[in-house]
Amino acid sequence: MNAQENLQRVRAAIAAAEAEAGRASGSVRLVAVSKTKSAAEIMPVIEAGQRVFGENRVQEAQSKWPQLRQDMTDLELHLIGPLQSNKTAEAVALFDVIQTVDREKIAREIAREINKQGRSPELYVQVNTGSEPQKAGIEPDSAVTFIDLCRNELGLQISGLMCIPPVDENPGPHFALLGKIADQAGIARLSMGMSDDFETAIAFGATEVRVGSAIFGSR
Repeated sequence: MNAQENLQRVRAAIAAAEAEAGRASGSVRLVAVSKTKSAAEIMPVIEAGQRVFGENRVQEAQSKWPQLRQDMTDLELHLIGPLQSNKTAEAVALFDVIQTVDREKIAREIAREINKQGRSPELYVQVNTGSEPQKAGIEPDSAVTFIDLCRNELGLQISGLMCIPPVDENPGPHFALLGKIADQAGIARLSMGMSDDFETAIAFGATEVRVGSAIFGSR
Protein backbone atom coordinates (compact mmCIF):
# COMPACT_ATOMS: atom_id res chain seq x y z
CA MET A 1 0.00 0.00 0.00
CA ASN A 2 1.12 3.57 -0.58
CA ALA A 3 1.04 6.31 2.03
CA GLN A 4 -2.35 7.65 0.92
CA GLU A 5 -3.93 4.20 1.24
CA ASN A 6 -2.22 3.68 4.59
CA LEU A 7 -3.58 7.03 5.79
CA GLN A 8 -7.14 6.00 4.95
CA ARG A 9 -6.65 2.68 6.76
CA VAL A 10 -5.34 4.46 9.88
CA ARG A 11 -8.21 6.94 9.80
CA ALA A 12 -10.69 4.06 9.61
CA ALA A 13 -9.00 2.33 12.55
CA ILE A 14 -9.18 5.54 14.60
CA ALA A 15 -12.89 5.90 13.80
CA ALA A 16 -13.52 2.28 14.80
CA ALA A 17 -11.61 2.74 18.06
CA GLU A 18 -13.59 5.91 18.84
CA ALA A 19 -16.84 4.00 18.32
CA GLU A 20 -15.62 1.04 20.38
CA ALA A 21 -14.75 3.38 23.25
CA GLY A 22 -18.11 5.16 23.03
CA ARG A 23 -16.45 8.40 22.03
CA ALA A 24 -17.67 10.99 19.56
CA SER A 25 -16.56 10.62 15.95
CA GLY A 26 -13.67 12.97 15.26
CA SER A 27 -12.72 13.37 18.92
CA VAL A 28 -9.20 12.03 18.27
CA ARG A 29 -6.76 13.96 16.09
CA LEU A 30 -4.21 12.14 13.99
CA VAL A 31 -0.66 13.50 14.09
CA ALA A 32 1.15 12.01 11.09
CA VAL A 33 4.76 11.50 12.14
CA SER A 34 6.87 12.54 9.16
CA LYS A 35 10.35 12.38 10.70
CA THR A 36 13.03 11.16 8.26
CA LYS A 37 10.60 11.60 5.36
CA SER A 38 11.34 14.04 2.55
CA ALA A 39 9.00 16.76 1.36
CA ALA A 40 8.29 14.63 -1.72
CA GLU A 41 7.22 11.72 0.51
CA ILE A 42 5.06 13.93 2.71
CA MET A 43 3.25 15.74 -0.09
CA PRO A 44 0.93 12.85 -1.10
CA VAL A 45 -0.29 12.62 2.50
CA ILE A 46 -1.02 16.35 2.50
CA GLU A 47 -2.85 15.92 -0.80
CA ALA A 48 -4.96 13.18 0.82
CA GLY A 49 -6.19 15.73 3.35
CA GLN A 50 -3.89 15.25 6.33
CA ARG A 51 -3.09 18.59 7.98
CA VAL A 52 -1.36 17.76 11.30
CA PHE A 53 2.22 16.46 11.29
CA GLY A 54 4.88 15.62 13.87
CA GLU A 55 8.64 15.97 13.64
CA ASN A 56 11.35 14.83 16.05
CA ARG A 57 14.15 17.27 15.25
CA VAL A 58 14.07 21.03 14.83
CA GLN A 59 16.83 21.12 12.22
CA GLU A 60 15.23 18.44 10.05
CA ALA A 61 11.86 20.20 10.22
CA GLN A 62 13.48 23.48 9.19
CA SER A 63 14.85 21.79 6.09
CA LYS A 64 11.47 20.84 4.63
CA TRP A 65 8.45 22.46 6.29
CA PRO A 66 8.95 26.09 5.19
CA GLN A 67 8.83 24.79 1.61
CA LEU A 68 5.79 22.59 2.27
CA ARG A 69 3.94 25.43 3.95
CA GLN A 70 4.44 27.98 1.18
CA ASP A 71 1.10 27.22 -0.43
CA MET A 72 -0.59 25.44 2.50
CA THR A 73 -1.49 27.85 5.27
CA ASP A 74 -3.61 25.38 7.27
CA LEU A 75 -0.87 22.85 8.12
CA GLU A 76 -0.13 22.30 11.81
CA LEU A 77 3.32 21.18 12.92
CA HIS A 78 4.09 19.46 16.23
CA LEU A 79 7.51 18.93 17.80
CA ILE A 80 7.38 15.45 19.32
CA GLY A 81 11.09 14.88 19.96
CA PRO A 82 13.29 16.22 22.76
CA LEU A 83 14.02 19.94 22.56
CA GLN A 84 17.58 21.13 23.14
CA SER A 85 17.87 24.53 24.78
CA ASN A 86 20.01 25.90 21.94
CA LYS A 87 17.15 25.12 19.48
CA THR A 88 14.41 26.80 21.50
CA ALA A 89 14.23 29.99 19.43
CA GLU A 90 13.90 28.02 16.19
CA ALA A 91 11.30 25.70 17.73
CA VAL A 92 9.10 28.54 18.97
CA ALA A 93 9.33 30.20 15.54
CA LEU A 94 8.53 27.06 13.53
CA PHE A 95 6.19 24.78 15.49
CA ASP A 96 2.53 25.25 16.30
CA VAL A 97 2.68 22.75 19.16
CA ILE A 98 5.66 21.70 21.30
CA GLN A 99 4.76 18.38 22.94
CA THR A 100 8.02 17.82 24.80
CA VAL A 101 8.33 20.38 27.60
CA ASP A 102 10.08 18.19 30.15
CA ARG A 103 12.29 20.23 32.51
CA GLU A 104 12.50 23.63 34.13
CA LYS A 105 15.42 24.83 32.02
CA ILE A 106 13.61 24.28 28.74
CA ALA A 107 10.37 25.75 30.14
CA ARG A 108 12.24 28.94 31.06
CA GLU A 109 13.84 29.12 27.61
CA ILE A 110 10.45 28.69 25.95
CA ALA A 111 8.92 31.42 28.13
CA ARG A 112 11.77 33.74 27.20
CA GLU A 113 11.36 33.08 23.48
CA ILE A 114 7.57 33.48 23.60
CA ASN A 115 8.01 36.89 25.20
CA LYS A 116 10.74 37.80 22.71
CA GLN A 117 9.02 36.60 19.53
CA GLY A 118 5.40 37.30 20.44
CA ARG A 119 4.51 33.84 19.15
CA SER A 120 2.86 31.28 21.42
CA PRO A 121 2.87 27.65 20.30
CA GLU A 122 0.67 25.28 22.27
CA LEU A 123 2.66 23.49 24.95
CA TYR A 124 2.41 19.93 26.26
CA VAL A 125 4.38 18.46 29.15
CA GLN A 126 6.06 15.14 28.41
CA VAL A 127 5.75 12.67 31.29
CA ASN A 128 8.16 9.74 31.63
CA THR A 129 5.46 7.33 32.80
CA GLY A 130 7.88 4.40 32.96
CA SER A 131 10.62 6.36 34.80
CA GLU A 132 13.08 5.17 32.16
CA PRO A 133 16.52 6.76 32.70
CA GLN A 134 17.27 6.93 28.96
CA LYS A 135 14.00 8.65 28.09
CA ALA A 136 13.02 12.31 28.26
CA GLY A 137 10.08 13.46 30.35
CA ILE A 138 9.24 14.70 33.81
CA GLU A 139 8.80 12.07 36.51
CA PRO A 140 5.11 11.28 37.20
CA ASP A 141 5.36 12.26 40.87
CA SER A 142 6.76 15.68 39.88
CA ALA A 143 4.43 16.39 36.96
CA VAL A 144 1.68 18.39 38.67
CA THR A 145 4.22 20.52 40.55
CA PHE A 146 6.10 21.16 37.30
CA ILE A 147 2.89 22.11 35.49
CA ASP A 148 2.07 24.55 38.31
CA LEU A 149 5.53 26.13 37.98
CA CYS A 150 5.09 26.50 34.22
CA ARG A 151 1.71 28.13 34.64
CA ASN A 152 2.10 30.24 37.75
CA GLU A 153 5.75 31.29 37.72
CA LEU A 154 6.55 31.29 34.00
CA GLY A 155 3.14 32.25 32.64
CA LEU A 156 3.04 29.35 30.19
CA GLN A 157 -0.24 27.90 28.96
CA ILE A 158 0.06 24.12 29.31
CA SER A 159 -2.74 22.57 27.29
CA GLY A 160 -1.70 18.91 27.04
CA LEU A 161 0.34 15.98 28.28
CA MET A 162 2.36 13.48 26.23
CA CYS A 163 3.93 10.12 26.99
CA ILE A 164 5.81 7.27 25.31
CA PRO A 165 5.32 4.02 27.28
CA PRO A 166 8.18 1.51 27.59
CA VAL A 167 8.29 -0.68 24.51
CA ASP A 168 8.27 -3.93 26.50
CA GLU A 169 5.31 -3.15 28.75
CA ASN A 170 1.54 -3.09 28.42
CA PRO A 171 0.83 0.53 27.46
CA GLY A 172 -2.59 0.63 29.13
CA PRO A 173 -1.40 1.43 32.68
CA HIS A 174 0.86 4.17 31.31
CA PHE A 175 -2.02 5.76 29.42
CA ALA A 176 -4.18 5.51 32.54
CA LEU A 177 -1.46 7.21 34.60
CA LEU A 178 -1.21 10.07 32.11
CA GLY A 179 -4.96 10.52 32.26
CA LYS A 180 -4.86 10.63 36.06
CA ILE A 181 -2.16 13.33 36.03
CA ALA A 182 -4.17 15.30 33.47
CA ASP A 183 -7.23 15.18 35.73
CA GLN A 184 -5.17 16.38 38.71
CA ALA A 185 -3.72 19.26 36.68
CA GLY A 186 -6.93 20.24 34.89
CA ILE A 187 -5.57 19.37 31.44
CA ALA A 188 -7.81 18.20 28.61
CA ARG A 189 -5.45 17.10 25.84
CA LEU A 190 -3.64 13.75 25.90
CA SER A 191 -1.09 12.90 23.21
CA MET A 192 -0.52 9.17 23.55
CA GLY A 193 -0.49 6.15 21.31
CA MET A 194 1.63 5.39 18.25
CA SER A 195 1.42 2.96 15.33
CA ASP A 196 1.36 -0.18 17.48
CA ASP A 197 -0.92 0.96 20.30
CA PHE A 198 -3.05 3.94 19.22
CA GLU A 199 -6.30 1.99 19.49
CA THR A 200 -5.50 1.18 23.13
CA ALA A 201 -4.63 4.84 23.72
CA ILE A 202 -8.00 5.92 22.32
CA ALA A 203 -9.74 3.57 24.76
CA PHE A 204 -7.87 5.34 27.57
CA GLY A 205 -8.87 8.84 26.44
CA ALA A 206 -6.21 9.97 23.93
CA THR A 207 -7.15 13.17 22.14
CA GLU A 208 -4.18 12.87 19.77
CA VAL A 209 -2.34 9.83 18.43
CA ARG A 210 1.08 10.03 16.80
CA VAL A 211 1.29 7.61 13.88
CA GLY A 212 4.30 7.34 11.58
CA SER A 213 5.26 3.90 10.27
CA ALA A 214 1.66 2.77 9.79
CA ILE A 215 1.28 5.66 7.32
CA PHE A 216 4.70 6.20 5.77
CA GLY A 217 6.13 2.69 6.16
CA SER A 218 9.12 1.59 8.19
CA ARG A 219 12.12 3.90 8.32
